[in-house]
Amino acid sequence: MTNIKFLQPGDLLIAISPSGTLRELTNFERGIEIWKSRGYRVELSPGFDSRWGYLAGSDENRIRQLADALNDPDCRGILCVRGGFGSTRLLEKGKVAEAKNAPFPMPDSLFPMPDAHFPKWLIGFSDITALLWNHAKLGIWGVHGPLLTTLAAEPDWSVDRLFDCIEGRRLPPLSGKGWGGGKATGRLLPANLTVATHLLGTPYLPDLTGVILAFEDVSEAPYRVDRMLTTWRMAGAFVGVRGIALGRFSRCEVDPKIPSFSIEEVLRDRLFDLNIPIVSDLPFGHDGVNAALPVGIMATLDADSGLLICDE
Repeated sequence: MTNIKFLQPGDLLIAISPSGTLRELTNFERGIEIWKSRGYRVELSPGFDSRWGYLAGSDENRIRQLADALNDPDCRGILCVRGGFGSTRLLEKGKVAEAKNAPFPMPDSLFPMPDAHFPKWLIGFSDITALLWNHAKLGIWGVHGPLLTTLAAEPDWSVDRLFDCIEGRRLPPLSGKGWGGGKATGRLLPANLTVATHLLGTPYLPDLTGVILAFEDVSEAPYRVDRMLTTWRMAGAFVGVRGIALGRFSRCEVDPKIPSFSIEEVLRDRLFDLNIPIVSDLPFGHDGVNAALPVGIMATLDADSGLLICDE
């Protein structure tokens, strides 16, 4: 992670809610305490606990939370409260600026760009995928990792991995099930499959040439995962992708009385014939260990030994 300014205890972090409204108050408070116990200062963005239907406040409120944190010269990192839905609405509403040093607000942009304050870290997963995949435009260093409402459920080694990631220590490889096909090296783009799929055909889909995709998902029936992966295939979105790392697809099975493929059968049917290295059953995603994955770093996927290795 060249030219990265890693975090260190004492740094100021701001908690924001760019997606769904806060519902898990106890877990949220426990997550904040973990960050504080590691020596970090944590401030809550005004409006973080707002509610507008299933969203954490209006689009304008959530954009303001993000923009204020990005513009704060004392803020070093942004902690996302929870997932749900809503971050893509911010991209659509904010019309991410292409010009450097765009102030807030602008007639055609509600997001600032990287400036003299240097990028901040942004940490989250699930619906936060949309922001993580626009890390270059938003001026952030992204980590696909535990939210404030999920951090307390992580085992000690996963919590340690998150802090190793943001504090600049080398990450050990993650082990899964290799499908064979050798090795691939490329930029790592972790994502929730559903959120990533809904970026297809939009200006907010990053260049996927030479990347290693890392997908996870939750509560999607096998036929819906089939539909999403078929969309990727028909759109030609896998062309140029060097490898695919698969995390946990939790709560994705259907009632045994309903005719269906298993989620494993769908993944293999829709991905195996791409003839690129694939590793499944990696420990990241919902409903279990969610090992931190840096966004945009160089990584190696070894589909013979079943390893995902962060090279930087």
